[in-house]
Amino acid sequence: MKLDDFTYSLPKDRIARLPLPERSGSKLLVVSPRQKRLLDQNFTQLPQWLNPGDLLVFNDTRVIPARFLLHKKTGGLVECLLEQPLDDYHFRAMAKGSRLREGLWLYRDQKPVARLIERQEAFWLVETVEPYARILDQWGVVPLPPYLHRDADAMDAERYQTVYARHPGAVAAPTAGLHFDRQMMDQLYDNGIESAFITLHVGAGTFAPVRSQDIINHQMHAERVQVSDDVCARIIRTRETGGRVIAVGTTVVRALETAAASGNLQPLDACSKLFIYPGYRFRIVDALLTNFHLPGSTLLMLVCAYAGRERTLEAYRHAIEHNYRFYSYGDAMLITETNPSA
Repeated sequence: MKLDDFTYSLPKDRIARLPLPERSGSKLLVVSPRQKRLLDQNFTQLPQWLNPGDLLVFNDTRVIPARFLLHKKTGGLVECLLEQPLDDYHFRAMAKGSRLREGLWLYRDQKPVARLIERQEAFWLVETVEPYARILDQWGVVPLPPYLHRDADAMDAERYQTVYARHPGAVAAPTAGLHFDRQMMDQLYDNGIESAFITLHVGAGTFAPVRSQDIINHQMHAERVQVSDDVCARIIRTRETGGRVIAVGTTVVRALETAAASGNLQPLDACSKLFIYPGYRFRIVDALLTNFHLPGSTLLMLVCAYAGRERTLEAYRHAIEHNYRFYSYGDAMLITETNPSA
């Protein structure tokens, strides 16, 4: 398939640049590929679409303050976005600045902080003078997506984070989970809806555009994934008792499908480069809750693989016409089952 098959035109005023006052205040578009229906709902109506015994799987990664500014000895600014920690003193990062080169020292307050070791495709290998966590604590800010066109503030430190985030390591939020507040989590529990948590640390590569017109030539960035024995056992039990496995976000889909890549679901603690696009056959996920994604993105391709490309783009056109809010702080879409002809 071609990159142009996954484009659509989005008016700029549909991009949600700020979160709503309430996490669960967003809209919910319900998509049923088999029954060909689109239903406009509120996110607070989500429990109506779930049954006792269903299992919601969440990504409990925690966004770290991964964006920070340093400067060269000459004074030129260098913006760094940590992509993947390697150890306490080394990480991969995106770096923006003029005349960057191997061996270049970067400073803060006239003191050396880090050195660019080598270029690794779109990233730099960086070595720090002190543990990188201290750098983030002192100067790091929440790395908002570039399409928001604004700097992060104190509000984003809370709202660009799920209420169940536990394990630090992501540089972008698993945005489908941003709609859940404590009240919603409690209501789901009271309704007999089960919850399980995987961890996938979303990397900076999630913002990288697909540059190849033939999408199968695109190379996915690696992201750390952890799926525990307990999660695997609960998924198997859910299936055995007739419940559905519902992924909260595309990161959960990638984590679970990576864990089942051998044909059987198994515990996983490794990096995933799984690229899901139309033609992929899903093994684990029975329904998907997700936000609305950028044109031409691998996230949109995953959704098209799940619901069918034509059906997904039809849903996106409907969302635009009905004033849904798009992207990280935007509204949500529930796809109630996979499309076997996707």
